[in-house]
Amino acid sequence: MNIALVADWLPTFAGAEHVIAELSELWPDAPIYTTVARHRKLGPLRKAKIKTGKLQKWYWLFRKHQPLLPWMPKAMERMNLQDFDLIFSSSHAVGKGIIPPSTAKHICYCHTPMRYAWEMEKEYLEDFNVPAYMLSFIKKRLKVLRRWDLATAKRVDVFLANSTTVQERIKRVYGRESTVIHPPVSDRFFPTPLNESGDEEYFLAIGRFVPYKRFDLLIEAANKYGFTLKIAGTGQDESRLKKLAGPTVEFLGFVPNEDLPELYRNAKALLFPQFEDAGVVPLETQACGTPVIAFKQGGVLDTVNEEVSGIFFKEQSIESLYDAIKRFEKRKFDAKAIREHARKFCSHRFKEKIKDVVKTAMTQK
Repeated sequence: MNIALVADWLPTFAGAEHVIAELSELWPDAPIYTTVARHRKLGPLRKAKIKTGKLQKWYWLFRKHQPLLPWMPKAMERMNLQDFDLIFSSSHAVGKGIIPPSTAKHICYCHTPMRYAWEMEKEYLEDFNVPAYMLSFIKKRLKVLRRWDLATAKRVDVFLANSTTVQERIKRVYGRESTVIHPPVSDRFFPTPLNESGDEEYFLAIGRFVPYKRFDLLIEAANKYGFTLKIAGTGQDESRLKKLAGPTVEFLGFVPNEDLPELYRNAKALLFPQFEDAGVVPLETQACGTPVIAFKQGGVLDTVNEEVSGIFFKEQSIESLYDAIKRFEKRKFDAKAIREHARKFCSHRFKEKIKDVVKTAMTQK
């Protein structure tokens, strides 16, 4: 069986790229088709067989993929996939828009229908600092993109969703059923020794510095209540966040993958204030035996067990967050139980579920 993997774009190694990396391990001979890529930023995918199109030269010119978004649907449709029996796309934007041959099956692992087209247009326009004179043009393009996105859903034989939140969205936007397979947590987080000493000193936050991640909420709470907060990551919102930070907030910058387990292990808890459709970071945290304090929406409702591995807060406000921290401080969490909960989402189980879906799809006419 000839298999092709498809990704929207590959400028860095983040949540969606974790899924592509797992699929590439499962099928190491499968090429990965995508619009643009920056190989040296792709960690485990650096040596994968990545095939890009004509947009790649423009990507090297702009150094960003966002300006190329209007041309990406056409770039996807021009990819020649005639030699493949199975096309497996990992898509949160344009990846599912490839045109499969009539003889092939197309399975889409959907991270979400395009959030900036359907759910969060205003937030994304603000995050990317789109100039006012460009807003009218961009909004018209998004309208065209929505029509294209709906049409391309018909090119998918089987939809997989990364959470029940996305499953509901696929049903509402595309009118399609889907099977939930949660994103995997890498096996390398499980061998990490558990910290059962109870002497952890800091709360931790990890991610890209963009407004919707709500790191500003964590910083304001740390400033007001004086708890120690370490934040790992980089991004366009960095200068604003650093200006907000008081003396108990430390910015760690980019943390290499090999250093993440120890950082998770020695934290009191991960603070997760954003609404994410799924989220790999809470899973990595739990695999290291550390609990999660999370905003009660999105993928964490599937992956964090409030009786075993974390605590939720209901509003994205300082008061609601700190109330959860106070409840957390009164409880004792069992690192071993947290890790066992995380094993439900391990890489091995993810791959077994994917293989089962593929086997079923390929036997159906």
